[in-house]
Amino acid sequence: MKKSISTLLIAFLCGTFVIAQSADQVTEEIEQQAEKSMEKADPTSGPMMEFDSKVIDYGEIEKGSDPLRQFEFTNTGFAPLVIKNAKGSCGCTVPDYPKEPIMPGQTGTIDVRYDTKRIGQFSKTVTITSNMEEKIVLTIKGKVNNVVEEESVPTKEGSLF
Repeated sequence: MKKSISTLLIAFLCGTFVIAQSADQVTEEIEQQAEKSMEKADPTSGPMMEFDSKVIDYGEIEKGSDPLRQFEFTNTGFAPLVIKNAKGSCGCTVPDYPKEPIMPGQTGTIDVRYDTKRIGQFSKTVTITSNMEEKIVLTIKGKVNNVVEEESVPTKEGSLF
């Protein structure tokens, strides 16, 4: 009886050891897969947005002037570029972007409208989120001056002639 209990105990311990080794191996494989998925994609094989300029200076403009400016870009990468979102830093800056994929070598534009009814200096950003790893930040800046209206009636006293 003691012999069969000892044999049973040894078999149980061996089975437990084998199961523990399998679990450790599975855990190690899962950890390796997780590490691989956390690695950054190779930027040389994905899309890449290259802009003519990331800053547009409106200069000094009059209140109510044309609010539209365009940022032109090219996909210089090796995969289609998909823009997921373009967000202005405030409600006075409204971007519009291509909704269809931009293939490698193709160009596109990000349209930005600033509320030119706001008088004074401004510097605003537009953040582009795409299928690239990093976000792109574009900047618009300038100064909106109040419109000086000409007088329709002379205000000086005296002779009109």
